[in-house]
Amino acid sequence: MKNLKFLSAIAFGFLLLLATNAQAQKFPGLDKSPMDEALFPADSKIPAKTAKIIYSRPQLKGRALSELTPAGKVWRTGANEATEITFYKDVNFGKTKIKAGTYSLYTIPNEKEWTIILNKDTNVWGAYSYKEANDVARLNVPVTQAEESLEAFSMVFTKADNGVILNLGWDKTRVAIPFTE
Repeated sequence: MKNLKFLSAIAFGFLLLLATNAQAQKFPGLDKSPMDEALFPADSKIPAKTAKIIYSRPQLKGRALSELTPAGKVWRTGANEATEITFYKDVNFGKTKIKAGTYSLYTIPNEKEWTIILNKDTNVWGAYSYKEANDVARLNVPVTQAEESLEAFSMVFTKADNGVILNLGWDKTRVAIPFTE
């Protein structure tokens, strides 16, 4: 009788362990704005990187770009968490020297130019807790229009003569952000 109770207790514990383990293995569905990153240089065979940006990629889904990036308002430059850019060496952003490190990247869209903001706050959700007092630097850059429309917000680095350019594209809007060495 004691052996039967002991075996029952072991069986119950084993089943409880299995049930708990099964619960831990539930995974969420795919995010509607998947996270992505861009590196410079992008070639994986080059280990020394200049910059990396991590952002989420919202989709137009039939909506107007102006609805998703309202003119004159601080935007997290993507979706979900605020976009974060890491510099692995010091760079210049306009006339401001930016020390190697990680920063949040915000933008203020307007029709002819966007204000690009590097902010020292990281690990923040959206632009809800954005504090202008924590800006490290701001730079106004012109907006151009492309013929090709991009459904998903996209970023890519390209080489420049004296540094690197971070290119932003969504719908037909294009913004090029220069970082010099």
